[in-house]
Amino acid sequence: MARVATSRVTRQTAGALADGAFKVVLAAVYIIGAAPLGRLLGTPTWLMVVSGLALLIGGGIEIGYTRSRSMRTYTRLMIAYDAGWVLTALTGLLMAWQGSGAGGEVWMGYQTAAPLVFGALLIAAAPVRMASEAAVENTAR
Repeated sequence: MARVATSRVTRQTAGALADGAFKVVLAAVYIIGAAPLGRLLGTPTWLMVVSGLALLIGGGIEIGYTRSRSMRTYTRLMIAYDAGWVLTALTGLLMAWQGSGAGGEVWMGYQTAAPLVFGALLIAAAPVRMASEAAVENTAR
């Protein structure tokens, strides 16, 4: 009987994939609903579209690099990204409570820049060394 090799997906890997998928879905919502969401948040339509494109790129990179980057790197980047997201959301909310119309722009500005920075840092991170690569390297010595 033939055995099929399967890769094991850990909870952390599933979490990274889910985070990337969430960004892709949110990107679609921002792009499709740019005008009404922009009015609701007090932001220009173009910012909603650009933010959606940035999220699409960031989420795609996140999904694409899941197998080649360590989950430790992913976890650190996701914690930093989410902490920034929360702080920016609170800042935007505080600005809105004080009567400023820029709260939505601050929040959407973060959602435009942060996924691109996240993606760039993920691309720049060292790739994971597979056990087979380490074995070949040790054999060559």
